[in-house]
Amino acid sequence: QVQLVESGGGLVQAGDSLKLSCTASGRTLSNFAVGWFRQTPGKEREFVSGMKWRGGAAIYADSVKGRFTMSRDNAKNTAYLLMNSLKPEDTAVYYCAAQANPITSTVATRSRYDYWGQGTQVTVSS
Repeated sequence: QVQLVESGGGLVQAGDSLKLSCTASGRTLSNFAVGWFRQTPGKEREFVSGMKWRGGAAIYADSVKGRFTMSRDNAKNTAYLLMNSLKPEDTAVYYCAAQANPITSTVATRSRYDYWGQGTQVTVSS
């Protein structure tokens, strides 16, 4: 089992930055992929960014490419999502998730993720 806890959400203005953290416990993430997803009321949870923990570069949704950067700290078993130039349309609950034994083609596939955090609210005012 893997437990994931997100933190770092909050209320910011358009153009500001936030850095989300996702800390895992229970197992090391070395054989997992970690993904960031977001969801707004009435919409499906959508992929934002993800990476294979071992040897993978981060991939991004087109809507955040160039503004968001995903990184990881192996020693802390923690993934991060640095969000720059935030827009009101980035407002959502952000979730991190872990996928066991991933392949590159499934990093962006929501249904392939096995463990989810509780989510953290990000609100961007205009």
